[in-house]
Amino acid sequence: MDAQSRGRADDIDPADQWVLNPHTGNYELRLDQSAGESPVAARTATAEDSGRRGTNSPEVPGQRSRRASQSGGRGAEATATAGRRKRKAPKARRKKALMWTGGVTAFLVATTAVGAYILYEKLNGNIDAIDIGDQGSKNVVSEGPMNILIIGTDKRTGKGNEGYGDKGSAGHADTTILFHVSEDRTNATAMSIPRDLKTEIPECETKGSDGASTTIPGTPDERFNTSLGQSGRNPGCTMKTVENITGVKPDHFMMVDFNAVKELTTAVGGVEVCMAKPVDDPKSHLKLPQGTSEVQGEMALALLRTRHSFGNESDLDRIKVQQQFLASMIREMKSSDTLTNPKKLYTLADAATNALTVDTAIGDAKKLMTLAQEIGKVDTKNITFLTMPVIDNPAEPKPITVVVDPVKGEQLFAMLRSDTSLTEVKQKEKAAKGKQAALLKGPKAAPADVRVDVLNGGEIAGAAGATVTWLQNQQGVLKSTNKANAPEKIKKTTLEYAPNQADQARALAEMMGLPAAAMKPGTADAEGLEAMVLTLGADFKGAGIPITGPAKIPADVEKSSADKAVCAK
Repeated sequence: MDAQSRGRADDIDPADQWVLNPHTGNYELRLDQSAGESPVAARTATAEDSGRRGTNSPEVPGQRSRRASQSGGRGAEATATAGRRKRKAPKARRKKALMWTGGVTAFLVATTAVGAYILYEKLNGNIDAIDIGDQGSKNVVSEGPMNILIIGTDKRTGKGNEGYGDKGSAGHADTTILFHVSEDRTNATAMSIPRDLKTEIPECETKGSDGASTTIPGTPDERFNTSLGQSGRNPGCTMKTVENITGVKPDHFMMVDFNAVKELTTAVGGVEVCMAKPVDDPKSHLKLPQGTSEVQGEMALALLRTRHSFGNESDLDRIKVQQQFLASMIREMKSSDTLTNPKKLYTLADAATNALTVDTAIGDAKKLMTLAQEIGKVDTKNITFLTMPVIDNPAEPKPITVVVDPVKGEQLFAMLRSDTSLTEVKQKEKAAKGKQAALLKGPKAAPADVRVDVLNGGEIAGAAGATVTWLQNQQGVLKSTNKANAPEKIKKTTLEYAPNQADQARALAEMMGLPAAAMKPGTADAEGLEAMVLTLGADFKGAGIPITGPAKIPADVEKSSADKAVCAK
């Protein structure tokens, strides 16, 4: 290759683009080659080249001068020396290599940073957020258990969705799941709430785009699905309704509509479902063969909306299909095929952020990523799906709606409030809890020998006084004292006691239904008439109501695991 061909712009060695700035002492990238010939030519020129171009070519890092003197020099010897290329010193080659590597690294870092920023801005711009005021948590991730309310609204927006009926509606809470993630992140419970549940919709406050607040009156004996969209209610009102029913306070909400179902299922490349029999539903236009199929887009939406192809054609049977579908979608999202495919991950992230409406506390891409990573710690085999226990509404001659099962419902809610797992977790996690659980085992003191001071660190006004009255009148704990409000609010009830008060603590724990986690033994024995200290937390729901639930869910409450495929019947 001759000097002229080496001088073309596309043959320029990137290392030769770096020049020393005499003003700063730093090497800088020079991109302007309009002033003259390529620095490559200057670096590789022979004496003949040098004579033709002159002696003022610029020097660059890694270049050593090879210009021969044109006059008064070393005569023939100088000409002969200049006529052949000299071998570079190792130091010079190392210097050039470092410059080249440094230049490439700087370029890649800059490019990555710019790309990441553009990507972040793109995803961030997709997200819609709603200010729900005092509802929910201001923190992205809670140190304790987390509760996310997932709301599927039947709002008809977007291309192709007008034909599903109820055109122009503000939407309802059509599909609602309370997703409880345990404090230790070993397990999660996804409880579906029937849209036809009759309950009280409590008073709630909404905020407009101008920041002005509006109070929406509560209504008794309403269908649960009217907690959203109707009368101007936003997802914060649905969150408050769920808390009113279960005693579990949601931290955040994520809301999706018809479009979201189509976009998300397409982004993951389809969701595998299984039918126990062929399905041909003219109302939802769902057609699926017996066995496994992949659904996405319109077909996925049809599957989630149909209620005439499964079971007794009720909303409760439709919920089972929705749970099976969501379990399959979780498996697909957590599969190696998705997690190791950058293009698929980006498509999924773009679709998810574009589909979601969330509360302002998690209303940007980075916060959503943080929350997703926290939830992602749970193994799919330890995610349990079930439906809120309900019974037919006894107030209706021909039941159309349902109400919470007064026994099984409260048992399940208590388990969620006390963070009791509905699935088996790893042995080491169980062993870690075993030591704490042992605090409840052993002899118990007689009620008359239990001495306790009660403080209120929860949300219910007068809770300490009411508890003392209940202990004295209903349980025979006459040595109980109301110490009014605790110095600060706490989330969970605690019982502090000395080692020589352990029998009293176990007796009180049994009366109150305290979980093992509430037991806080000290290291020094109590002296004289010193009392234990019971501090009621936000998990306290009233005197006589157990704070913890049963160790296991009632046997006849149907549940399923996210790691197992089930065929819809």
